[in-house]
Amino acid sequence: MWAYLRRSIGVASVVAATALVAGCGGTVEGTAAAADGAGSTTSSRTTTSAAPSTVAGQQGSDTGGSVDIDVEIGDCVRLGGTSDAATIAEAACGGGRSNYKVVAKAAANAQCPSDVDQVYYETKWGSERGALCLDVDWVIGGCMSLPDGEDEPQRVDCGDPTAPNIERAVEIIEGATDVEACSEGGFVHDERRFTVCTETVSYS
Repeated sequence: MWAYLRRSIGVASVVAATALVAGCGGTVEGTAAAADGAGSTTSSRTTTSAAPSTVAGQQGSDTGGSVDIDVEIGDCVRLGGTSDAATIAEAACGGGRSNYKVVAKAAANAQCPSDVDQVYYETKWGSERGALCLDVDWVIGGCMSLPDGEDEPQRVDCGDPTAPNIERAVEIIEGATDVEACSEGGFVHDERRFTVCTETVSYS
């Protein structure tokens, strides 16, 4: 799915959920789901673009809600797992383990900006109780592998011969909502009005 990011926005259906035992006897389910313009709560992932960890000013606000992981806006996480069992953990921004940055927090995933890359939200007794709005944790000059299918992006060495679909972040253009602003290509954020310019290192 990430191959479609070069010049357009694509959506791939995938669910990633995990059940955690809560202190009150209920279960808390964490889900990775789309924040796709309509604020859908369906189980799918949007594939737009992301702000690099070295760039400030793309962050939103905290509008309430609660999730089990204790992170703030600007912190980074490692989101992983499978379509049946999501995992999320704190990670140092720009480090080898991080793949997403928290750009906003909300009471429900529908409140996240429509152009974030991923939304992680938790439900209890069937109701949403909080959401993390996530962008890929790009680092200018650094590379991410953007695999097809359900896999999450991973930070990789730009010369890794085994990593698929490697993209290197080269520039952020504030106010740009057209990929043509980039010399080779990139990922547009229409709502927040910025574009991450990247260059393809490898594609497989």
